[in-house]
Amino acid sequence: MSFSVIHLKCETALDTLRNRHGTITDTTTAVSTRTVRNRDAAAAFTEHLLPHTQTLLATARSAIDSMPPARHHGAWLLLLDDLDHASTQIHRILGDTPPPGSGAAREQHRALWPYLTAWAEHSLVVTDLVGQHRAPAAEFTGDQQTAWTERAQAARERGELEPFESWYDAQGRLITLAYLIEDDTSTVLVLAGDLDQRDWQVLGRHDNEYQAGQSAPPPVPPGVLRPDVSRYQHRVTAPEVPLQELIHDVNVAGHSGDVAEALFTATDNGPHATGPLAHLDSLIRTAGQFADALETRQGGRSAVRLNFLAEQLGSLTRELQQTAEELSAAVGVLPPHRAPRPRLLTTPAPTAPAAPTTTPPSAAAPAAPAAPVRHR
Repeated sequence: MSFSVIHLKCETALDTLRNRHGTITDTTTAVSTRTVRNRDAAAAFTEHLLPHTQTLLATARSAIDSMPPARHHGAWLLLLDDLDHASTQIHRILGDTPPPGSGAAREQHRALWPYLTAWAEHSLVVTDLVGQHRAPAAEFTGDQQTAWTERAQAARERGELEPFESWYDAQGRLITLAYLIEDDTSTVLVLAGDLDQRDWQVLGRHDNEYQAGQSAPPPVPPGVLRPDVSRYQHRVTAPEVPLQELIHDVNVAGHSGDVAEALFTATDNGPHATGPLAHLDSLIRTAGQFADALETRQGGRSAVRLNFLAEQLGSLTRELQQTAEELSAAVGVLPPHRAPRPRLLTTPAPTAPAAPTTTPPSAAAPAAPAAPVRHR
């Protein structure tokens, strides 16, 4: 958690140094910001985690040894080996003790960063594996399990079963915690299986969330959609022009070409797209891949819906691009009566109408003939 806070603080500061194209304009400040990040991350890791790394890794490995065989155990063991290597390198780099604040100290902290990142990235994997040594409570069996399962399934059909957390256990079961709401009271149930299928079961019931979490089978590390992507790696995607900036461009525009340019930017979907719609399309499609990777019935339905929405967004993008081309070709300009208001002087108030008099009005003069309408 501390590492994530340090990383986020650095990335937020760096974002303030980028122009609309994503280029950092103040490189000196950027270097200083990263130096502070490296120093703080090294101090936090050295104080809180480094003394315990070998114990944690050994406990995590013993947890894998005690689990039923599974195809992902090899990947977990490889991650633990990777963290073991990172620990070795951290100890090696920390073998020197340069003066605090010196150039050598800054270089030492910079060299530590990739190894600290590895631990930050996979620390939850170690935590979940270490947690396997916690013994869960006894599960419902026989008639007790059948009765509670039927009761929970009937409540789900009535809309009175509310899932709020899920994970996989060491046996490969999908575990879900859910509120069972009956007669304005709620009980927390521990469920096993896909709730959109008919073969899920109730493993236990508890009075509150904490009790249920401690009594349920402990979670194993969850999977990831992209195994090669790190939350701490440098962002390589094209920067996005904010919608607020494009709206402002339209608000101050005088020619249709300016509005067309804003629409073209919003819908840009080229190799280095900066348009928000292109980023939104990528988000929707990636979310669809995640939903499909859940391998549940609800996940499959969500994936189909997200892919359909991505196709609709694609159609909308193409229509916006065509409209932008029409606006650009129109070579339009706003009429002069839409004059801007003064920023310093107040607009004069309209003149009040004259007060009526008691003198009878004079006879009206004959109306002048209407001027002929001129057509261009």
